Amino acid sequence: MAGRTYFAPRGGAPAQTQLLTDRAVFTEAYAIIPRGVMMDIVTSYLPFWDNTRLWVLSRPLSGFAETFSQYIMEVAPGGGSDKPEPDAGAEGVLFVLEGQLSVVVDDQKHVMQPGGFAFIPPSSKWTVRNEGDRPVRFHWIRKAYEFVDGIGVPEAFFADEANITPTAMPGTDGKWATTRFVDPADLRHDMHVTIVTFEPGAVIPFAETHVMEHGLYVLEGKAVYRLNQDWVEVEAGDFMWLRAFCPQACYAGGPGKFRYLLYKDVNRHMKLSLSAGGRSGR
Repeated sequence: MAGRTYFAPRGGAPAQTQLLTDRAVFTEAYAIIPRGVMMDIVTSYLPFWDNTRLWVLSRPLSGFAETFSQYIMEVAPGGGSDKPEPDAGAEGVLFVLEGQLSVVVDDQKHVMQPGGFAFIPPSSKWTVRNEGDRPVRFHWIRKAYEFVDGIGVPEAFFADEANITPTAMPGTDGKWATTRFVDPADLRHDMHVTIVTFEPGAVIPFAETHVMEHGLYVLEGKAVYRLNQDWVEVEAGDFMWLRAFCPQACYAGGPGKFRYLLYKDVNRHMKLSLSAGGRSGR
């Protein structure tokens, strides 16, 4: 893993001479936000965050992402927040793309480098700062934690991709593998964020169709991805959202590895009510 790099947006603005045609797609089953549209004009800002801007990749929205939101944060030197999360019921995952991020959780300081991963449980006391001399860019995935009577809430933890051996998918000789930060059998967790790696030419050899919603950010490489009935080209820096049951497959294009950061919701019953506290019928 030495020398591993991850694509991160830089912003900027397109020239007036640039063609409008791009790969951005928004459908009822999936969406693609290509890296070329992550410009200055589409950045956002957050309360209580200093010297920080972000690209919002997904948010809870009827007919779109229903279980999570995902940001790419860009924090300038000296920037950060002493009150990063306004929702006490939200859990979070941080994954660093570039730079150095200092995170304090329950008075314990952790310095994260590219490939660094953090899980922040709901109701945590935490702060985040860029104490380095260049911008830090990182993913922040947020989800309303689903509490279950008799199952405890997972504790905060930090990890680094470089220290985790990927788990090969059966029958692939390691050409398709997943880096797991959480034990899949740990039912305290109601979401998984992993890194999926394909060697050049490797494939998902069937159209996966399942209940888990997905957010996929391409960290490096390129591929042809099957989304519902369409085959689309994706490359490092692109983001894909897949609705539950959207068929998916891919061919890794080479010449290098194709890798993406993957979100999915897991380990909970399907909600039967139409709204929080509502009733599904008589």
